[in-house]
Amino acid sequence: MKEMVFTVSGMDCATCAAQIESKLKSLKGVHTASVNFGSERLRLEYAPETIDPETALRALNKLGYEAQPVGAPPQRDRAWWTRPKLILLVLCGLLTAVGFALELAGAGEWWVKGTYGLAVLVGGYYPVLSGWRGLRSLSPNIQTLLVAAAGGAIALDLWEEAAILVFIFSLGEVLEAYAVDKARGAIRALIALVPKEARVRRGDEELVLLVEEIQIGDVVIVRPGEKIAMDGVVIGGRSAIDQAAITGESIPVTKGEGDEVYAGTINERGALDIEVTKLAADTTLAQIIHSVEEAQERKTRYQRFGDRFARIYTPAMFVLAILLATVPALVFGEAFAPWFYRGLVVLVVSCSCGLVLSVPVSVVTAIGRAARMGVLIKGGVYLEAAARVDVLVVDKTGTLTLGKPEVTDIIPVGSLSPEEILSLAAAIEKRSEHPLADAVLRKAAKEGVEVPEPKDFESYPGEGASARVGSGTYRIGTLRLLSRLGIASDPAAAQIERLENDGKTVLLLADRDSLLGMIAVADRLRPEAPEAMRAIKSVGVGRIVMLTGDNEGTARAIALAAGIDEYWAGLLPADKVEAVRDLKRGGSKVAMIGDGINDAPALAEADVGIAMGVAGTDVALESADAALMSDDLSKIPFLLRLSRRAMNNIQQNFAASLLIVAFLVPAALFGWVGLVDGLLINESAALIVIANGLRLLRVT
Repeated sequence: MKEMVFTVSGMDCATCAAQIESKLKSLKGVHTASVNFGSERLRLEYAPETIDPETALRALNKLGYEAQPVGAPPQRDRAWWTRPKLILLVLCGLLTAVGFALELAGAGEWWVKGTYGLAVLVGGYYPVLSGWRGLRSLSPNIQTLLVAAAGGAIALDLWEEAAILVFIFSLGEVLEAYAVDKARGAIRALIALVPKEARVRRGDEELVLLVEEIQIGDVVIVRPGEKIAMDGVVIGGRSAIDQAAITGESIPVTKGEGDEVYAGTINERGALDIEVTKLAADTTLAQIIHSVEEAQERKTRYQRFGDRFARIYTPAMFVLAILLATVPALVFGEAFAPWFYRGLVVLVVSCSCGLVLSVPVSVVTAIGRAARMGVLIKGGVYLEAAARVDVLVVDKTGTLTLGKPEVTDIIPVGSLSPEEILSLAAAIEKRSEHPLADAVLRKAAKEGVEVPEPKDFESYPGEGASARVGSGTYRIGTLRLLSRLGIASDPAAAQIERLENDGKTVLLLADRDSLLGMIAVADRLRPEAPEAMRAIKSVGVGRIVMLTGDNEGTARAIALAAGIDEYWAGLLPADKVEAVRDLKRGGSKVAMIGDGINDAPALAEADVGIAMGVAGTDVALESADAALMSDDLSKIPFLLRLSRRAMNNIQQNFAASLLIVAFLVPAALFGWVGLVDGLLINESAALIVIANGLRLLRVT
């Protein structure tokens, strides 16, 4: 099997996507055809020995849609007066107006009918094509309903109504397409961030290459004011980089040698030499774009219900209209024309564009808006889950705190000097990956202390580690570790309590039998943490729970400084998972935010796992339900606020669309509305629903 991805143009609603899927899946050799209405992408999996992509695209063209492979040169935007649909719409409107003028002037009947008929032919060209294809493939669509209604109006000699009907419907489709395109604009804006080419130094020459031709290890030269084309590491120069496109940060970040930079960001001042670390298809921005494009496929409950409803609704309306038009005349001897007219009205008012578009437009708009703000939401289902969160679980180290702890105190308990304590501790921590180990190693390097090579290293997850250094075996870790190993810490109990009450984490160093010394480490609270916690509570989250493997005293001090009332201390990684489960068992909807790697099990257990600061981190980008591209806690209230507004918006749209259908269909059955006013109400309702969804572009 081979797979290709195409960009599809011409889709106006999710029904179009379903129609394309149905047609392509019927072709021999096509294994899967998945259409994403929000991103206008078609993913085609096919057997190359049976069918080629061109055959599939020809079938697509016959349905009235155009497609081209992703990565192909973009088609130039046409001026509005050269777009066929708009040209025909304008002609239809003019002809309808001329017909109306002729009618008022008392012109001959055939002149009037001929003008209206020409308006119907011109304006109905695209609806007829689409409606006929839907009928031929046994999947009648909204256009099929419209064409049947217009044809029926002509059969009843209602030429004026038929022309107005076609014009209003075509105008509504154009306006709806514009609104949907506006919703997709956030995704397109992300794609537009990526430069198509870059200046590359290879050997002694500089080349301008397409980004697809640039290899890992190449050196890209970026001048002031230019966009960075590839992810990489700065190997020369220093500059301020505007990273708003990736992280949502409003203030440029200074970058120098050894710092990571990302494709799509802007070099503001100095010239930079950047060594490429990822291919164009694998950059952080490429992953963001891919995730946003695929997000629509993970649907909310409303989307899934809407899809099921649409599959039943359109055929049911066809049957209802036919029964209404025929049964009274055939069974009860009623006059045929009035009931046939009512049947046509049922067809018209059941063209439920508002219902079809109400959810997708809101989801696409919200996810696109979030991406522009540096927040990645992996699907509508997670947008919905985030809206229902009432408990937020926060990891301490690296989330509430900066994640860069520093050694503040080295206190011997026995005969060893502070330098010897630090040397032994650094030797053990040499093999550890814990943030506290980094703090000890940085302190040893700063003090110029010699660090011996450890042997027989052993880690105790969540508690500490041990190793053989020289002729002795030493352990460093928590009070719990020493207690489990039977090593007394009573002589230092008062000092340990004092340090912990100061918000410090105490690492205890011991040999096989006794405590040798203590190293106190402190990690600073993020400056924005207290305000972020207040904002999270104001959004409607009832409980914020801090989880940490740290001691009670340190946990209490950090929680107090951050404005968090509830904390669970002394937890092992498995305990954090169990803590999330306990909260869920109580009926809470739980979101957890952590670093995306160390807290992966607990993040996976939460209803919504939010990884923090994942720019450039492939694992976190792939595994999280939602992700903050920067280390900025203020994005959490934005995410919760956006998700709540999005779901309120979806509920409003869905309820309004169902109410319109619930009103118009009975009104048509009882003859309370006619063809033109019924269609006007229907199309106006659809545009209001779409406009309501687009309000999410303003959420901050």
